[in-house]
Amino acid sequence: MRFGKILLSAAVLAGLAATAAFAQDAAAPAVDAAAAAAPAAPAVPNPGNTTWMLISSILVLFMTVPGLALFYGGLVRAKNMLSVLMQVTMITAVMMIVWVVYGYSFAFGGSTSAYWGGLGKLFLAGVTTDSVSATFSSEVIPEYVFICFQMTFAAITPALIVGAFAERVKFSAVILFSILWATFIYFPVAHMVWDAAGLIFTGAHAGGIAALDFAGGTVVHINAGIAGLVGCIMIGRRTGLGRDMMAPHSMTLTMVGASILWVGWFGFNAGSNLEANGGTALAMINTFTATAGAIVAWAIVESFGRGKASMLGAASGMVAGLVAVTPAAGLIGPVAAIFLGGFASVVCYFFVAVIKPKFGYDDALDVFGIHGIGGIIGAIGTGILASSSLGGVGYVEGVSMGGQVYSQIIAVLITIVWSGVGSVILFKVVDLIIGLRPTVEAEREGLDITYHGEAAYHAS
Repeated sequence: MRFGKILLSAAVLAGLAATAAFAQDAAAPAVDAAAAAAPAAPAVPNPGNTTWMLISSILVLFMTVPGLALFYGGLVRAKNMLSVLMQVTMITAVMMIVWVVYGYSFAFGGSTSAYWGGLGKLFLAGVTTDSVSATFSSEVIPEYVFICFQMTFAAITPALIVGAFAERVKFSAVILFSILWATFIYFPVAHMVWDAAGLIFTGAHAGGIAALDFAGGTVVHINAGIAGLVGCIMIGRRTGLGRDMMAPHSMTLTMVGASILWVGWFGFNAGSNLEANGGTALAMINTFTATAGAIVAWAIVESFGRGKASMLGAASGMVAGLVAVTPAAGLIGPVAAIFLGGFASVVCYFFVAVIKPKFGYDDALDVFGIHGIGGIIGAIGTGILASSSLGGVGYVEGVSMGGQVYSQIIAVLITIVWSGVGSVILFKVVDLIIGLRPTVEAEREGLDITYHGEAAYHAS
């Protein structure tokens, strides 16, 4: 009897379980349908990524002021020291305002145009503390952080240009040109290369193969280098060049500035990964190794060419390596980065020491010779060294090395033409409006006193 009750109880429990299972199976489609209909939870920024990008933005600002300012300031004569510091400082401030008013919109405003971002985010319209920007994975960062990071790039790029015609241009002309150049040259190129709808980002410029530019080989360095070359030719040579002593007045400050550039460049390169992960670490180590290779290479070639390795050469090699690895930072291996930095350094030395004197253009602080040439080598070299067979991260499926290099070359040519032709027009416009060059007397006295009424140094 007891055994029968047990069997009956078991049967009842089994029946209840079967009924529950049937009900669950019957309800499953309804639950799945409800889940599919429910909106996906909004992506939430990772605090670690956000923190890294905040730090990176500050590092890139540190590159500009005081880094670039001191690097350039030490390279000019003492009577023009403050003029360079003021130019870099004022360009940085003006570009921040321009970026917020319309620059961010022109570059990343959401337009489907291949050439500019449109007017959708003028005055940062629609941006809030809750809005986010995509990274290269499923992660997001606050849009304000992305705006700040890209703002520092927009600030340093026109500031780089002034080194090409240092010591011989009006302060007002520098500022007006920088605004116009950023508007018509920098923002469109940034959109073409880095915005999802951009001509070069989509690969529409090269049969569907997107060009690789991790941190700004085209957008920053080639862009600025070509504008610098145009400017130094159109403005003309410094008064007294070849007759007066024009050696750097403080290699100590130049070394300090170059070192700050190197430190800040980790934000520039590693920050361009937009996250804190293994790709960020790859960009960081490449920023170490490429720069080291470039410094050593410049010292070696200078020792053979001049008989001595100079501090100026070491600082120049440092910047050449940083420039060359910028487009490749998160895409190639650390050993390949040494070779890329070293090769770029040798070629940049050739342009600075041989090509510039031969053709007679007065690129005062070698903006074209280092940023322009180093950027071109880095951009094309990225297409080669990104190959997984050479230690890089590899290409998109179906893309060969030849196809990638072709895409890189076309992107370089687009940047050269866009910046070159546009800069010619803009320099001419500025010259017609306010004039580019100070008087010979003002230039001889020094731009510090002429335009700023002060001197960097006073006799004790």
